[in-house]
Amino acid sequence: MKRYAKASAIKVGVIGYGGAFNMGRAHLNEMKKAGMVPTAVAEIDEKRLAVATQDFPGIETYSSVTEMLRKSSVDLLAIITPHNTHAKLALQCLNAGRHVVSEKPLAITTAECDAMIAAAKKKKVVLSTYHNRHWDGIILGPMEHIRKGHIGKVVRVDVCMGGYGKPGDWWRTSKAISGGILYDWGVHLLEYTLQIVNADISEVSGYLWSGVWADQTKWKKDTNEDEGFVAVRYASGAWSTLRITSIDARPIQPWFKVVGTKGTMVIEWGSTEIITQDAEGNQVTTRYANPNSEGWKLYQNIADHLVKAKPLVITGEWARRPIHILDLAHQSSKKGCALKAQYK
Repeated sequence: MKRYAKASAIKVGVIGYGGAFNMGRAHLNEMKKAGMVPTAVAEIDEKRLAVATQDFPGIETYSSVTEMLRKSSVDLLAIITPHNTHAKLALQCLNAGRHVVSEKPLAITTAECDAMIAAAKKKKVVLSTYHNRHWDGIILGPMEHIRKGHIGKVVRVDVCMGGYGKPGDWWRTSKAISGGILYDWGVHLLEYTLQIVNADISEVSGYLWSGVWADQTKWKKDTNEDEGFVAVRYASGAWSTLRITSIDARPIQPWFKVVGTKGTMVIEWGSTEIITQDAEGNQVTTRYANPNSEGWKLYQNIADHLVKAKPLVITGEWARRPIHILDLAHQSSKKGCALKAQYK
């Protein structure tokens, strides 16, 4: 793999500069903070290209990825487009010898992830995913407590998100585009879970329910499932559950819980509670503030990997793990049985 003399020698760009969440701007600014140089933007909307030139005067703008790859010397590209386009665009860039950071999810299927990882290895370039939440305070704090043995060995992780309400009429509500109800926040929550459990994946069971909202969104039969549930068994003996719902008016609380052999951890955005028992059997609850999030470390790590050969934290193989779980969950739901994991 090519090494760069310094971070400022790495030219970076984004594919997609849409208005939602201003993610194109955010990615380029985070790359810039890591010392890399914002160089190019590819976007099909001319109005958004104009915004990009205002945000980054002098930046190269292209109306297609093909044009960008032909004309620009950009080294690393962040893909900020709907989920079902990630694999195709990433393969186009990887095969052109460019480093790629895909917005999460890396892709929708295991096979797509496999193809992307293979292309990156063949071309000797970086493939990563924007799992900036790997460094969220909500996971950094609990991970420190686990390392210190505060709850003993991890037995179970339960995560639930959602409520009762019709999904919005945007692409994230289309199953064909988004992958389904589990593929947005579910990928983040699985990534938290995989950090906590830290063991090989053994098997996956999936349950999906559809029909409540299908006639009430513009996507009709292509509307995301109303609820998705995934149970994962790990080689360590631990298991985890993930539930994302749009039909449960009273979702399970607490929404993020870790059960260990010595105590239970209840995790909220700002704090973590650890519930244990003293020698007399009395319940003891201790609350800790979670540390600040450090999502900026993602692009800093990528820059350090390309310049200093530091280990890449979010590899293609790591990003494939939550996708493999969700892929198996969808297959499991159709077949009505648990499925063994191919990738651990």
